[in-house]
Amino acid sequence: MIKLEKQDGIATVTLSRADKQNALNFAMFVSLNNTIKNIKKDRTIRAVIIKGDGDHFCSGLDIAAVMASPLNIIKLLFKWLPGNQNLAQKVVLGWQSLSVPVIAQINGNCLGGGLQIALGADYRIVHNDAKLAIMEARWGLCPDMGANVMMGGLVKRDQALLLASHANPITAEQANELGLVTQLTNNTELATQTLLSTLLERSPDTLAAIKRITQLSYKSRQRKILAKETWSQIRLLTNPNTKKAIAKAKGKSDIKYKNAKRW
Repeated sequence: MIKLEKQDGIATVTLSRADKQNALNFAMFVSLNNTIKNIKKDRTIRAVIIKGDGDHFCSGLDIAAVMASPLNIIKLLFKWLPGNQNLAQKVVLGWQSLSVPVIAQINGNCLGGGLQIALGADYRIVHNDAKLAIMEARWGLCPDMGANVMMGGLVKRDQALLLASHANPITAEQANELGLVTQLTNNTELATQTLLSTLLERSPDTLAAIKRITQLSYKSRQRKILAKETWSQIRLLTNPNTKKAIAKAKGKSDIKYKNAKRW
């Protein structure tokens, strides 16, 4: 379900569940994490492209598939220390651990966990007709894949809050205005190759140094954010309002939420 192709120093990672708009199941999380490790060990790789199979980048988490096994939820969220990365966070922030440029090539739907993975890339080449969203709030959950670490360097605080809270798709143009997009285009393949051509003219050591320096200049309190993401998600998964939110998302209109707990 995750394809890795290496050619001429370029690693192309493809999310491949086209019949499900490349929705993420547990096996894909494991495979993505292993793919990042594979690329990290390969000194011949000069750049990485992440894309989706078919017409869409990724429609987000396959809720039914993941929720069908409580053990998989535990495996996604488990970590030895609060500030460490769990599996869900590794498939986003893992791209930042690579010393080479990572480009997300986005067509069609880029929703929920799909957008969070794209936010882990260094560049986002987005088709003009694409739709983007952080959708966890629709299911009574919060973004918990490490994207909050990245958002601080891209989007103003109130816009980040609104984007995660309203949980509705926005257009590529709106995403560009917010700062989520590196380049809008009608041909993501051509735009990606053009960017690659420019980057590959530079020394790989230069690109690695620039990436690390830039990361430091935008460095947030990563461990604290990762701990808060996971703890909040665990609380929400056991919260009665979450079940109500799921029912509401499935079409029930007579939902009344209980008073919020203290956060």
